[in-house]
Amino acid sequence: MAGTDWKSFADQLQILKDRGLTVGDDTRAIGYLEKIGYYCLSGYWYPFRAPKAQPVGLVFREDHFLPGSTFEDAVALYAFDRKLRLLALDALERIERAIRVDVAHLLGRLDCFAQYDPALLHGNFARRAIRKGYNAGKTEHQLWLGHQEKLIHRSRKQHFVAHNMNKHGRLPIWVAIEIWDFGALSRLFAGMNIKDQDAIAASYGLGTGRELEQWLRSLSYLRNVAAHHSRMWNVNVLELSPAPQFDQNWQSLANARPFMYFCIMRFLLARISPNFSWGERFKALMAEFPEPANKAVTAADFGLVQGWEVWPLWT
Repeated sequence: MAGTDWKSFADQLQILKDRGLTVGDDTRAIGYLEKIGYYCLSGYWYPFRAPKAQPVGLVFREDHFLPGSTFEDAVALYAFDRKLRLLALDALERIERAIRVDVAHLLGRLDCFAQYDPALLHGNFARRAIRKGYNAGKTEHQLWLGHQEKLIHRSRKQHFVAHNMNKHGRLPIWVAIEIWDFGALSRLFAGMNIKDQDAIAASYGLGTGRELEQWLRSLSYLRNVAAHHSRMWNVNVLELSPAPQFDQNWQSLANARPFMYFCIMRFLLARISPNFSWGERFKALMAEFPEPANKAVTAADFGLVQGWEVWPLWT
């Protein structure tokens, strides 16, 4: 809202009108403000605000809106983004589940408590101490184990956790995977020995485990975006993966834009669930992209490129 003063929903709507946003139905608009919230929706009408004069590479916006901007266009973008987040979560759940099993199966063959044993993990992760900062003197593995302990404590009343803790005092890796979050999974994969990473990556048609490690970091980032109901359609991805080299089409993709990571989801799902309809549902959703009449936002902001629909990846 404008400033820090409390405003009624009617006042909030009037602020938007005064700034040049067209509202087709006041009653419905106030209903959206009541159920979704001004601040949440502000992220969806932000691209409709007029750009300021700015240094190259930076984007700032005026308070007033571009001509032809409507409240309904912002709500349509919100509704599209909600569907996009749900589609992402559907894919990421399957990917996370498959990678969990891969990690537990491979490391569990070495030792049923492999995640606790530094000797079974990469030296940089498990035996090299952090030199500076708050965690100086600890290893990344020790920090990871601390996070796992928090997850165990959070799940301590679940029967399978309590049973194994009472019996063993710790969790076998194939039990522990059931309480890991995506961040814990991606961090442990990053800490595995290179040959073990490579073995899992090869099962997905990738040349190196390093490539899959980067993908998991990026997908974990998007998982957090989706889970916290943040904007997905034009998010600046901060955990970047380089565009893969194995397909020339991918070289046209911007790796700070979400679309490249939906391509990664599609690539992995094709190997995890070949008959899954996710790709078709994604294409159908992209056909519904709510491009407004004044072109203030376009599908290119998501990272879509010309002709992507006919790539072998999507057909």
